[in-house]
Amino acid sequence: MSGFVLLRPWWLAALPLLAALAFWLWRRGPMAGGWGQVMTPAMLAAMRALGHLRRDDAGASLMPVVAAALVGLGLAGPAIPRADAPQFAGSGAVLVAIGLSPGVAGAALADAQAAAASVMAAAAGRPVGLILYSDEAYDVAAPTGDPAVLESLIAVLGPDTMPSSGARPAAALRLARRMLERTPDADLVLISDGSGIDAATRTEAAGLGRGGIRLFTLALGAGSDGRASLEALGVASAPARAPLPVIDRLSGSVALARDGRAAGLTFEDLGPLVAALALVPFLALFRRRA
Repeated sequence: MSGFVLLRPWWLAALPLLAALAFWLWRRGPMAGGWGQVMTPAMLAAMRALGHLRRDDAGASLMPVVAAALVGLGLAGPAIPRADAPQFAGSGAVLVAIGLSPGVAGAALADAQAAAASVMAAAAGRPVGLILYSDEAYDVAAPTGDPAVLESLIAVLGPDTMPSSGARPAAALRLARRMLERTPDADLVLISDGSGIDAATRTEAAGLGRGGIRLFTLALGAGSDGRASLEALGVASAPARAPLPVIDRLSGSVALARDGRAAGLTFEDLGPLVAALALVPFLALFRRRA
């Protein structure tokens, strides 16, 4: 089912324990250690006819376990997206850092421009800023609530935009940390072909995380080497031509993951309905016996 999630998945840890209990009850068999071991079959049949003993119903002892499993599934919070869910966005700024290394030209440059436009659209009213970098990083635009300013800047990017060549993403991350250090709930999106990812870059990425700044990466180019370099930073990454995983997180899913109350507004919790099904096996235990 598209969009199906578990709001409280840790409750699933109870299911293996219940499965082990059900296996033990099944192996034990009906009336194990009870009257079945001390009465003859004829006497057992007579006692059942008089209503003093239950029938050897192998499933009867499993009914409480089934009920408990249904309660556990309900507590796990199976949910589907609400059709009338409100749209959420973070409150802090979003910085877009585009690496204009010598390899970012032609189709790669067009992908970078399109990816940056997608990020600005996903910001949903949040202030958006722009960093460009090659061997040095430049704060082209401080976070602003008017994305049209950035759109015009991104549209004119070209191979000769930067005054020098090279690729030092560490410089871009360092600059972003200075620009966002007093901005809570901030995001940085690094758009790069993976050039220049080194130990200094990984150190700066870790520093962003410690400062509460979330880092996402969008990989340029058709090869896997660039994306592998970006994924080595240990952050959420996606191809620039298919940025949806990062766009989804920017547009609100990260904020929802931090706030369970907001998740309740976004998803329809089916847990109570699933837990209510536990009444069925319980009622089976109390059915009138002839």
